Amino acid sequence: MKNMLVTGGCGFIGTNFIRYLLKESDFSGRVINVDKLTYAGNPKNLFDIERDFPDRYIFVKADICDREGIARIFNDYEIDAVCHFAAESHVDRSIVSPDAFIQTNIIGTFNLLESAKSNQYRVQLFYHISTDEVFGSLGKEGFFTEETPYRPNSPYSASKAASDHLVRAYYKTYGLPVIISNCSNNYGPYQFPEKLIPLIILNALEGKPLPVYGDGRYVRDWLYVRDHCIAIWELIKNGKTGNMYNIGGNNEVENIDLVKMICDILDGLQKPKDNKSRRELIAFVKDRPGHDRRYAIDSTKLKKDLGWVPDESLKTGIHKTVKWYLDNQEWIGRVKSGEYRSWVKEHYG
Repeated sequence: MKNMLVTGGCGFIGTNFIRYLLKESDFSGRVINVDKLTYAGNPKNLFDIERDFPDRYIFVKADICDREGIARIFNDYEIDAVCHFAAESHVDRSIVSPDAFIQTNIIGTFNLLESAKSNQYRVQLFYHISTDEVFGSLGKEGFFTEETPYRPNSPYSASKAASDHLVRAYYKTYGLPVIISNCSNNYGPYQFPEKLIPLIILNALEGKPLPVYGDGRYVRDWLYVRDHCIAIWELIKNGKTGNMYNIGGNNEVENIDLVKMICDILDGLQKPKDNKSRRELIAFVKDRPGHDRRYAIDSTKLKKDLGWVPDESLKTGIHKTVKWYLDNQEWIGRVKSGEYRSWVKEHYG
């Protein structure tokens, strides 16, 4: 693979994957990062990558919903592999305004598939990153496997389910070499602060209320983003085309216990000015519609086929994440102030 197209590479997981690919992995080709630069896309996340890998990293501001533009990128850069992260991903936003989710997650994926099909003589792999939310909600027992039926419960998860089905159909119908992976909740550096973990960290640092939906007993499996990136690269190299793989962190926890863990780690690293426990900031808020009760991933197939297991426990991963946010106050300031959005507009229009 000489020219890998990474979509959404200025977002949270895409940023971490490009950093891993160029700085830590054995990949020797070029990365062509295509990103629309929506509110959550920050090209400054990769400034050092652009500086240190001028011959191997290319950024193109483009919208995957622009079919002709995507076709040109495939031709201009002789794309021979696709790693597709680009998506609208925030459940709450999908409830309020689902339109963008339908366009980006379904139509955008379709456009990429069409371009990959048109260049099938060259494209070795179309790797599609999806979510465990397509499977719906679990009870107290059991796990999502690759055989679990799809039962999405939000506009976001429904749009991702539709894109999964399209990718699989292009494998079955046209023989396009594809791999689909469904991951559990990611966390780690560079995550936009609308998501639970960075939101709690930043609010706690500022002494603001820590919002927890409903009774706080919703269960999620948490996956440290670097572990996810390692799994993706292993699947790109050695996964079986036409297959689905679940990627989980083996870290189930109730939301309320996760928030308490973050408070305790923060208290240990940076004492509150009033010497009170940050747990006192926890505030239960009205639940969101269609809130899935529990997600849990069975990654046995990935472990059996490739020997992958996550390196980070929840405690070590959360500690690293809290430390990263404490050490990167400048990044936080730019994101929260909207400064990077002004910079994007100035440089990219």
